[in-house]
Amino acid sequence: MFDWRRVSEKDFPLLSRWLAQPHVARWWHHETSLEAVARDFGAAARGEEPSEDLLILLDGRPFGLVQRCRLADYPDYRAELAALVEVPDGAMTIDYLIGDAAQTGRGLGARMIREIIEATWRDHPDATAVLVPVPAANRASWRALEKAGLRRVAEGELEPDDPIDGRDHYVYRADRPRRS
Repeated sequence: MFDWRRVSEKDFPLLSRWLAQPHVARWWHHETSLEAVARDFGAAARGEEPSEDLLILLDGRPFGLVQRCRLADYPDYRAELAALVEVPDGAMTIDYLIGDAAQTGRGLGARMIREIIEATWRDHPDATAVLVPVPAANRASWRALEKAGLRRVAEGELEPDDPIDGRDHYVYRADRPRRS
């Protein structure tokens, strides 16, 4: 089981280092300067944006990041997804990375995704589903989603984070478990 906490400004140097790692940079395509990290993560860290940036800890040490948000809070993004798949009211989405390359390939990504989604049902009682688009070329990412129990529900074109990627994406979904 992992622990996590909201990203704070003191974590920006760590995020900057992670975003510069080749295995992260390939898919996140993010500026890595401290100024860029502060610009892009600062509003969420200060609670000025509705998304949640969560630092994931293994044995008390940071190893990953999960971004979690309600799709309704980002109408343009919701509309782009809705062109491919039904987006139910209350749907959320996540994005994620493992910052430390030594921690990749160990099944931690799937565990991290599974635990965050389980926590989403507790943390967000009105959440109905979690939808996760992933570039079709990012096999490691969509395999982690599958191992975490999500199912592929759509394929189609979305704007890529990295311009070198094609527009082909898969969309994965987890639904809130039914209460028995």
